[in-house]
Amino acid sequence: MERLGTGIGWRPEIADAVEGMPGIDWVEVVAENVCPGHLPESLRRLRERGVTVVPHGVSLGLGGAERPDAGRLQSLAERAEALGSPLVTEHIAFVRAGGPLTASPRLEAGHLLPVPRTRDALDVLCENIRIAQDALPVPLAVENIAALISWPGEEMTEGQFLYDLADRTGVRLLIDVANLHTNHVNRDEDPAEALAELPLEAIAYVHVAGGFERDGVWHDSHAHPVPRPVLDILTDLASRVSPPGVLLERDENFPEPAELEGELGAIREAVEKGGGVRADGGWRAAAEPSSVSTGPARQRLALAQTALLSALVAGTPVPEGFDRVRLGVQARALAGKRADVVAKVAPELPVILGAGYRPAFLRYAQGSPMTDGYRRDALSFAERLLLGGELSPAGESGDARVRRELREWWLERSGPAPRSRRPAVRLARATRRVLLRR
Repeated sequence: MERLGTGIGWRPEIADAVEGMPGIDWVEVVAENVCPGHLPESLRRLRERGVTVVPHGVSLGLGGAERPDAGRLQSLAERAEALGSPLVTEHIAFVRAGGPLTASPRLEAGHLLPVPRTRDALDVLCENIRIAQDALPVPLAVENIAALISWPGEEMTEGQFLYDLADRTGVRLLIDVANLHTNHVNRDEDPAEALAELPLEAIAYVHVAGGFERDGVWHDSHAHPVPRPVLDILTDLASRVSPPGVLLERDENFPEPAELEGELGAIREAVEKGGGVRADGGWRAAAEPSSVSTGPARQRLALAQTALLSALVAGTPVPEGFDRVRLGVQARALAGKRADVVAKVAPELPVILGAGYRPAFLRYAQGSPMTDGYRRDALSFAERLLLGGELSPAGESGDARVRRELREWWLERSGPAPRSRRPAVRLARATRRVLLRR
């Protein structure tokens, strides 16, 4: 595996700081946030300097019951080629459920949700990963995720699940030590036991990130400093194997460059303290094709994931065996994340609605699951308000200015093309809408 060194997650908000940081060997970008034909100039300059860029996908849903979408795989492949990347990465998670396998409406989580550590889920995941590997021009690595909830009836530990996954598919692993800490707090899983069971030679690189604890629940925020327990897990990992690369993730609440550099220094020290040396022998990927038929497993997994996601985003009954309190925490976290991401995708909405934006969106989210992407979600939210929803916490639905600005925003973005400023064209479009409604 290529030695990557020390890296940081590239984000537009810290692009200038990343360019000026000493000792940055590589960066990781969210694959869905870059366009192959219009790469940010900062990324171009980093590549010209010889800095490796790795695309990190978040929407493929390899742990879902359906086979990976060919269009999403093609997009990920295009980004890997445009960036000249040595590998691409994704998550061991499901992000949507429903659809043809369950004859029910498709639901989007807008978040990475854990797959059950069962033989059914493993069989489906292995086949999905092989499909992805065949479609991608470079090797694939997959990441263990953080979780607030646990599935009932799991048949394997996380380490066993990851070992079998790598052994059966030859896929590389992206080990997030912050997620191991999250699962330690939230699911009482020992990070040292997980590391002891992992196929360490399969590690492509390591993620390190911060979070916070509230009411006994650890939230993997990527918006806080890296805590000491996460660095200690990194040291433990480095004492077992020399990681090819280590990367600091930070997605928001960005500190000054000096603080980020300090965290990178602490990460280097944690790795050096571990003094890991790659051992001879041990795990080797078998990557043998499996003859397991995944049809029945996909059906069972689809029903289970749909029931869980529906409880989280549509208010249906909690499936048997799940912790109701934890599901409530997860449901609120999903709704809050939806509100935050929609505010970034459509920044005009918080401006138009002011302090009423967030409470209005959370009321909307309670009865309106996301069935498409965040842009469609923003439009649907505006539609709901225009059709009679409250425009402020005080119920001032008669605020003519807010309603007018919201209507203008919606009209500008709901059609196939931007609205023309020419009165005749605008009148023609308005007439067409009225006719179509009839």
